[in-house]
Amino acid sequence: MPQFLALKSDNKLKETIATTFDMQLDISGSWGYTQEDVTIIHHSDTPLKQFQHMFASLRAYMEMNIMQHKEARYGSINLSEIDRKSIIHAHTEYEKVSYSVTAMREDIYATFISEYKAGYGKKDFDLSKHFQEREEAMLRREVSHWFCIEKNA
Repeated sequence: MPQFLALKSDNKLKETIATTFDMQLDISGSWGYTQEDVTIIHHSDTPLKQFQHMFASLRAYMEMNIMQHKEARYGSINLSEIDRKSIIHAHTEYEKVSYSVTAMREDIYATFISEYKAGYGKKDFDLSKHFQEREEAMLRREVSHWFCIEKNA
């Protein structure tokens, strides 16, 4: 399985998200890989679980696509929550949320899409085999995110 590097924290998390994704998030801290490098959510009009999922998706896209060389980029990145724990440490409440991440390398995905478009509706196109091969080409990994939610978030 490919190894994806943790994103470096330069104390500009909010600015990085704004310039990369054109999104204004009321957050601070870091990328949330550990309790020490937690993402602090100050406020969100979006429901908390949805906000956390969106942030985790942004981080995965940064790791698996934006920070990769063109030939190593992943697309079709999807996250599903698999576990959530509340942890109180030193009078601060944290949430550790774990996600299952699926993705496919962009070049492989493009080939599958081309095959699908060329073969769909034709008698000799084995649709079941096509989707089985796509499933087998899918990368699966588990990641955790540490969040600290301010009381007014």
